[in-house]
Amino acid sequence: MLEFQNYTAVTTVGDLLMHAARTHGKKQALVFPDRQRSFKELQAGATRMARGLRAMGVRPGDHVGILLPSSIETAEAFFGIALLGAVSVPINARFRSRELTYIADNADLVAIVTSGKVADSVNFVERLNESFPELAHQPMDAELDMDGARRLKRIVLINEDHAPGFTSADTFARGADAVREDEISHLRARVRVSDTALILYTSGTTSNPKGCLIAHEAIVRTGQAMARRYEMTEKDVFWSPLPMYHIGAMFPLCAAYSVGATYLSMQHFEAGAAMEMIERDRATIAYPTFSTFIADMIYHEDFARRDLGSIRIMNSNMAMQPASFAKSIQDKIPGIIQVGTYGMTETSGAVSTSFPSDSYESRTRRLGKPFDGLEVEIRRPDGSTCARDEVGEICVRGFSVFIAYYKDAEKTREAKRDGWFHTGDLGSMDAEGTMMFHGRLKDMLKVGGENVAAQEIESLIGGHEAVKLCQVVGRPDPRLQEVPVAFVELKPGKSTTRDDIIDFCKGKVASFKVPRDVRFIEEWPMSASKIQKFRLQEMLEGEPAQ
Repeated sequence: MLEFQNYTAVTTVGDLLMHAARTHGKKQALVFPDRQRSFKELQAGATRMARGLRAMGVRPGDHVGILLPSSIETAEAFFGIALLGAVSVPINARFRSRELTYIADNADLVAIVTSGKVADSVNFVERLNESFPELAHQPMDAELDMDGARRLKRIVLINEDHAPGFTSADTFARGADAVREDEISHLRARVRVSDTALILYTSGTTSNPKGCLIAHEAIVRTGQAMARRYEMTEKDVFWSPLPMYHIGAMFPLCAAYSVGATYLSMQHFEAGAAMEMIERDRATIAYPTFSTFIADMIYHEDFARRDLGSIRIMNSNMAMQPASFAKSIQDKIPGIIQVGTYGMTETSGAVSTSFPSDSYESRTRRLGKPFDGLEVEIRRPDGSTCARDEVGEICVRGFSVFIAYYKDAEKTREAKRDGWFHTGDLGSMDAEGTMMFHGRLKDMLKVGGENVAAQEIESLIGGHEAVKLCQVVGRPDPRLQEVPVAFVELKPGKSTTRDDIIDFCKGKVASFKVPRDVRFIEEWPMSASKIQKFRLQEMLEGEPAQ
């Protein structure tokens, strides 16, 4: 007789929180540096958010924007919208007027939950007024009627700010009082796991961002799969610096709540504050994920003095970084288990990650095995399957794959073919079934007819003793089509030269892979978590070939 020890209790996002609140009650659910909520308090806040949105006219299936920095209110909005059977549309807090206008229209938003000033340089009331000039002539605390945004009926402020066209927190609260909790309970019971839970917009390069429709089942099961892989329990404390409009924050939130673990977050990432929080709250799982976050911590002046020994697992993705990165962390926290992970927005987060029992070499030089229930194939351009260790396009099939790109059937057909999602990423699979990422297809440079992976050069230069981070892009060349150019951030207190970096590469790779130029940079153009290479390429536009 089979033992069903690892069955998946598939549920909706709203019911995930309800179950955690009933099971874990007063236990800490969400912790910020200066605020916290228990599971029961978070459930109450989410329910009240749902009641307020219902009073504002939000119905099941409606799309509601969340324009907030990471905060307790962001989590309440995410779960509250799910309780209604509506769809969350987290909006990148860095977006400006053009992007906000586009998403409000493309996502068919009926409401936006936001706040006023949250930092010296961040005021969402001002940004929304720039996006919708008609707001200034709309009455407060009433439905909107704007020619430029016909579907948008409410912009709700969760703080004490007031402005024309916005619904105040007081009015929202009075509306919530008028909606019974059993109405929300009834709506929650109607939500199906196959319904869309959220629309996440991927960062655009030469075109507008695409809205990924992600089902309740997809994000919850992906979280559950990671919780099982990491052997998570209610005793764990999960720290993530990723903003709550990023899939890398949302599915780990589901992972934590699937087992009743505490989730730690920050309004914005700062390496010193991050390490202080990890030490104070005794984080057991760390999910910095991206090299920019990890490098800022390793090279911060507080790294040596902070006690980070509570961490048992860290998603450090060292397979794509110099070995010195992994050694710095391992020397600092000898008992830590570093793991690698591969995933993206369209797969509701991670596709693969290491087992804690994998060897150190595998965990730091590979990206683990796919989750149970997901299939991964590495394919050649003709659609045939690659041999082991052969590089090809990563294709994924299973529960975590997004439903579609919203209102873009053509791009959906391009990405989802023959039942598989074609990621546009280059990867390989070894004899053990572990994955490796080799860069984006679009990051392949064509140098004199030869294919060159930008990541190969980045990894090489990252091994230079003075280099903190490196990114490589192509610059048009009249003879060779394009040539590699390296952008380099140096470690604090270190110095080197363009010629030294180029000489460092010579003899280690084929001559056509050696960068033709090196640019030193102190601040990277960033999306929520990734360096925007197209911005680096823009810095090279119009320059003569060398």
